[in-house]
Amino acid sequence: MVLGGLFVWIFFWWIWPNANIPPCVFYQYLGIYCPGCGGTRAVWALLHGHILKSLWLHPLVPYSAFLFGGFMLTQTLEKLHFGRVKGWHFHNWYLYGAVGIIFLNWILKNILRLFFDITL
Repeated sequence: MVLGGLFVWIFFWWIWPNANIPPCVFYQYLGIYCPGCGGTRAVWALLHGHILKSLWLHPLVPYSAFLFGGFMLTQTLEKLHFGRVKGWHFHNWYLYGAVGIIFLNWILKNILRLFFDITL
């Protein structure tokens, strides 16, 4: 897992640092953002260490990275019997939080786009 993450980071940081990300088809034809708009750019920003930019582009990406990282870290420490660390377990509110983030992000980005002409 760590080696796979390291490979992805090396690939995007050193081998392909300035990738051309294709535009969103939904945005291109309808002029409004789709619920996933900004997700690819948010992953790209997070892999380059720009956490706040990633949060602005699509807050689900840092949220998911935090949950995944915390889950993997605590589960690993629990399996290695590292102190009294209890591993995180899945709760439905993680999923409800993700759906809420997607919905609020979609509404907010389209309000900013349509009424204030603020784009990603």
